[in-house]
Amino acid sequence: MRHSYLLTVSLLVASCAAPISYQKIVCKTPSGDYAATPLCDALRELENGKKERNTIAASGHFFECARLAGKKALAGEPGALALYNQAVGLLVDTLEKDGAIPWGRSIPIGSGNETYRLQAKVEPGAPAGVRRFTSVENLKFGGVYSTVYADRSGVGAPLIAISEQNKDCRKYFETPQVHKAVTAVLRFDTAKSATLELHDPLDATNISIAGRNPALAANYSAPVSMLMSIARPDKLGFTRLLNPQKYSDTARLTILQRYDKNRIPVLFVHGLDSTPATWTLVYHNLMKDPEIRKNYQFWIFSYPSGYPYPYSASLLRKELDGVKRAYPDHKDMVIIGHSMGGMISRLMVTDAGDRIWRSMFGRAPAETKIYGASRQLLEDSVVFHNRKEIDTAIFIAAPHRGSELSNHFIGRTFSRFVRLPTFIADTRNAFASLLTADAASLKLDRAPNSIDTLSPNNRFVREVNKLPIAPDITYHSIMGDRGKGDTPNSSDGVVPYWSSHLDGAASEKIVPSGHGAHENPEGIQEVRRILNERVKNGSR
Repeated sequence: MRHSYLLTVSLLVASCAAPISYQKIVCKTPSGDYAATPLCDALRELENGKKERNTIAASGHFFECARLAGKKALAGEPGALALYNQAVGLLVDTLEKDGAIPWGRSIPIGSGNETYRLQAKVEPGAPAGVRRFTSVENLKFGGVYSTVYADRSGVGAPLIAISEQNKDCRKYFETPQVHKAVTAVLRFDTAKSATLELHDPLDATNISIAGRNPALAANYSAPVSMLMSIARPDKLGFTRLLNPQKYSDTARLTILQRYDKNRIPVLFVHGLDSTPATWTLVYHNLMKDPEIRKNYQFWIFSYPSGYPYPYSASLLRKELDGVKRAYPDHKDMVIIGHSMGGMISRLMVTDAGDRIWRSMFGRAPAETKIYGASRQLLEDSVVFHNRKEIDTAIFIAAPHRGSELSNHFIGRTFSRFVRLPTFIADTRNAFASLLTADAASLKLDRAPNSIDTLSPNNRFVREVNKLPIAPDITYHSIMGDRGKGDTPNSSDGVVPYWSSHLDGAASEKIVPSGHGAHENPEGIQEVRRILNERVKNGSR
């Protein structure tokens, strides 16, 4: 009982601690010996703007700082580009506070004899519509997921564009409030007029300015980090395990970036007692790779992990059906599943047909007398085909043959705390009443939940492992051995090698980690290798 109590406390504490958070800060002036350089005038304008309380007057100072620093940057003056970028970011933040960014129009800024004309426009590909903008330089992120960031040095001020509440988020598989990366550039027409431009750094890697083509600055991590800080999906892990039906509306597929038909979707599926937040480090690390940014887009599937995993897999199939309707032109995708998410992913690339049904009931579905909602749930969970839109799978610490931990005292104890909806209990009763073959295998006094369906003795687990992965699927395995180097007798502490190993895998990587192999640097590097190799070898 003591171990069970400690595990409970640790899970509850983990659900309260923010893995990533942010706060607004006053950005520091870029370091440099400006007193000894021709940048002193630009620096003075920057500091005057920070002190000025009037929005229009302050904007004039930032405008002039950007102009002076921009000229020096083109001349190669050290430190000038940093001053230019900061001035542009401060200009956006200052105007944003009063809702004064002049989209599609021109306004005067500055004061006295120092007045300027400013207009703003959104370049193709950058988020349009009703948005709020905040400069990344004014944000400070903290927490365990803030240790890695994907950014690019260059011209411009990286921003986060934040949409108003997104009424069509379900229809288009977006977040309720979309956070996107954009980069602001101030392009001067004359010494007294300029255009504030917003660019999408995923599409524009360079910018044409003053006859040159420098890199466009970018911060790819900040939008997702800010979204995670606000939405706090990590808080749902334990509560969705214990009471999945209460959070049934959180089962959904979400696109993290602007949909792009030319980029390959990578779909992340989390595991038991987890949420999409667990993929944050993976996402940040992958987005650091220019080739991956160029060729891939990232999607996530979130679901209450207390459900039996075959049912969760049926929910994912329905989401994929919806994606096909919304984006019929998307490329074939890569699915990456961790732990129980690997088992769900396995069902996406396995062609079972009605073979599991026949094995369980001893007859074809049409000959089985189960009706109504129970029949629909069983058919959705047990009768399935591999998804044609998936051509690559990466299984990370996946207990394909189950985990003995589910049969352990702690697993059994936690299993009894999981509250399942009546529709699953009704389906279990219908199943039990018609089971004719191997009836002794169903010795449960309640409906099976996710922990029960992770047992090596679970009938569904055994039946799935009789079926091969679809022949046109390329699949890879990543698992941990806790650094012991004792494979094939190894374990990550939760899943043993005999359960996570799959014959026929295109590659298998053992990393020195526990069950969190997806957060291990070597594990992340292996995912990166696989994705780059997929592009190199071509895809259908």
